[in-house]
Amino acid sequence: MGWMPVHITDPEKTSGGAYRWYVLGLLTLVSMFSIADRLVFSILLEDIKAEFAFSDGQIGLLGGLAFAATYVIVGFPAARLADRSVRRNIVAGAITFWSGMTALCGLATGFWTLFLARTGVGVGEGCSGPASQSLVADYFRRDELAKAMGFLTIGATMGTAGGLLIGGQLNELFGWRWAFMLMGLPGILIGALVYFTMREPRRGQYAPKDAEIEQQPLMETAKTLTGNRVFMGLAIGWAVQIMIGYALAFWMAAVMMRNFGISSGDVGLYLGLAFFIGGIPGPILGGYIAGWLTKRDERWRAWLPGIVSLGCVLPLGLSLSSSEFWPFLIFFSIAYAIYVASQAPILSGIQAAVEPGQRGFAVAIALFFNNLVGQALGLAVIGWVSDWLTPTQGSLSLTISVFAVCLVSGVVAMAVFAWTAAQMGKTGYLARMADNPA
Repeated sequence: MGWMPVHITDPEKTSGGAYRWYVLGLLTLVSMFSIADRLVFSILLEDIKAEFAFSDGQIGLLGGLAFAATYVIVGFPAARLADRSVRRNIVAGAITFWSGMTALCGLATGFWTLFLARTGVGVGEGCSGPASQSLVADYFRRDELAKAMGFLTIGATMGTAGGLLIGGQLNELFGWRWAFMLMGLPGILIGALVYFTMREPRRGQYAPKDAEIEQQPLMETAKTLTGNRVFMGLAIGWAVQIMIGYALAFWMAAVMMRNFGISSGDVGLYLGLAFFIGGIPGPILGGYIAGWLTKRDERWRAWLPGIVSLGCVLPLGLSLSSSEFWPFLIFFSIAYAIYVASQAPILSGIQAAVEPGQRGFAVAIALFFNNLVGQALGLAVIGWVSDWLTPTQGSLSLTISVFAVCLVSGVVAMAVFAWTAAQMGKTGYLARMADNPA
């Protein structure tokens, strides 16, 4: 796709107006299908498990390791490319590829063919995240960035809900194989829309005056980022707390089917509705609150996600302990709304903490921890603990496992984010932000 001319947008054309919101909307749509194609597996897993006689441990590997391993490996070269080349082309190619691999999941004949198809989904999605977030940082000023990242996070919420809702209905109508195939088709059209309608903004146009715009050598970039305590604190804190997000998005459908005995179609409908109810206002409010608070103190980019990471555990506990369906769903919606309010300050904090020429690679490092800890390890541990508890706890084993992992994640995340806020005051980060107001 590199033969077409590249249109680099002037700062004046991206500092205001409707077009930058169109770009944000398009990237939000890409994010939506990224999560939908990743997590549609969760609403189909009971039927897949029954057909192939998989254990919860194997399901956890298919949902986590199969995806995350290639996601993080591909993410690094893709991020380096994003820091020096046309990010629009990377996003367009990525969504086209992973959508095709999602469709191929429907042709699986056993564990290893499904494992390989899931790794293909990870390859595609690993390329889009760094480029997308870097684009947003060049379309919105730093004082608007938390708000913009809040809207970008809505894509993940809509993808989680849409994957469950649409995937569940497709499974009821056509079976799990056709559900995968049909879920993969729209992404190819979105890829074309990104490629032909999105303009590439000027890199680093809203960065501090002393910022490094050009990409530095790989080892120098890696050394700088790993020595950046604010960035590393945000990245590790995000990796720990997103164990909660993956637990809710991946395992909650199975919890509902086992605890309440309802069909995949009904689970997709009700759980998808809960994700919409909690997940739409949560990121928006989180973005606006973070933007308001960080104008007063930049440390709220760390304090806020720490507070909500732990704060969402109480309503989650009330949800998982409910024996009635509707209290379960209501408390779950509240827990999810609180949880997703953390994403805007984390994402905007990562972009603000690093140089423009490092943004894509910084996101790749963050996503490395995110997927290795939050997805691969977190989902596998929940599956293994559930298998271990099954002889004594029966169908409740998965519920207990989910809550235990989320509780530990919330406590550890709170501690990591508190440490990160302290580093902001010790490393010169606050002084630099004050010297370069947005």
